Amino acid sequence: MNKNTALELDAQDPLKKYRDYFHFPKGKSREKVLYFTGNSLGLQPKNTAQHINQELKDWASFGVEGHFKGKNIWVSYHELLTSKLAKVTGSKDIEVVAMNSLTVNLNLLMVSFYQPNSKKNKIMIESGAFPSDIYAVKSHIKLHGFDPKDCLIELKPREGEHTLRTDDILKAIEENKDELELVMFSGVNYYTGQAFDMKSIAAFSRKLNINCGFDLAHAVGNLDLQLHDWAPDFAVWCTYKYLNSGPGGIGGAFVHERHKNTAFPRLEGWWGSEKENRFKMNPDFVPLEGVEAWQMSNPPIFQLAAHNSALQIFEEAGFMKPLNEKTLKLTGFFDELIKSLGNDKVEVITPSNPADRGCQISIRMKNADRKLFENFMERDVIVDWREPDVIRAAPTPLYNSYLDCFEFYEILKDELSK
Repeated sequence: MNKNTALELDAQDPLKKYRDYFHFPKGKSREKVLYFTGNSLGLQPKNTAQHINQELKDWASFGVEGHFKGKNIWVSYHELLTSKLAKVTGSKDIEVVAMNSLTVNLNLLMVSFYQPNSKKNKIMIESGAFPSDIYAVKSHIKLHGFDPKDCLIELKPREGEHTLRTDDILKAIEENKDELELVMFSGVNYYTGQAFDMKSIAAFSRKLNINCGFDLAHAVGNLDLQLHDWAPDFAVWCTYKYLNSGPGGIGGAFVHERHKNTAFPRLEGWWGSEKENRFKMNPDFVPLEGVEAWQMSNPPIFQLAAHNSALQIFEEAGFMKPLNEKTLKLTGFFDELIKSLGNDKVEVITPSNPADRGCQISIRMKNADRKLFENFMERDVIVDWREPDVIRAAPTPLYNSYLDCFEFYEILKDELSK
């Protein structure tokens, strides 16, 4: 493969125009940096300022009346995003909502879906899950008076392997079925980039009457999710990575439709109560149907506006199917380039099977330190470093090109030669 191959693939790319929908940081030696950190913070859509400015204008024009006047009334603003979120996640409208932030949503939903007793009190999670998930599940175990050392099962890959096998996950669930109260995995592991078989994990857990939830921080806007059909009990996510909602952007949550009228124990706030009585200051909580019942407070309008600006681009692009088709090609091209180096200092630890990964490729740089990463940054290649020796790079389909991948490869080859 050479530069001409990359240029030809870019010319044939049906999504190529969307690259121009985003702001790229300027480089020191190039007009645009090579940006490969959509797995950490997505680029800003060029239409975001327009969306936020509209709400600033309505705030200036109407003050508090903006909740009921203006272009997009604030009292129901989050509903503008619902159908688009449903399409991004393969859900029904009643199953998804934009609210809070990821770990807040995880804690709120675990109140409902982790109800341990003396017999069923264990939580299963992948070893090496994002630390915030570990903190959350341990805190819930302790809140119920149990010890995480006894109640938290962290599944590790087999000796000499970097990722978990689905058969080993299902076997572990079977072996612990009598004590498991919750199976809680990432959709995509933040470190290795492994995409878990959520369909199989959710189905097997449901068959054994074990609650199942997913942290989709690295999966939403990346994988072609089908949450309604896969039918986990719940899922949570952030939106500032592949969904481009901006730093600290609003999170999202899914609760399957089968739970829409279940009388759950939960933490309650006024935005989760019936809408017609919300401003009547009724002291009795009457939950909304579906996931909206888990809302706590009125949402941040500027964050919703930023989120909505990016979701409109997803909608124009046809949502996840065409994006996922490009991901398979783009990431496959990138993976081939890295492996073609034939250098024993470089090891791709992300699964080679396209079905087991999304946009992210994690590259282990054996016997390297942060100096290599710093050299990349100096050369206008924006990636991230995860201790002790992994560079994460995520060619995202909306704004990364095949040429980006080829130039990354050439810079890596040059750095390795030093």
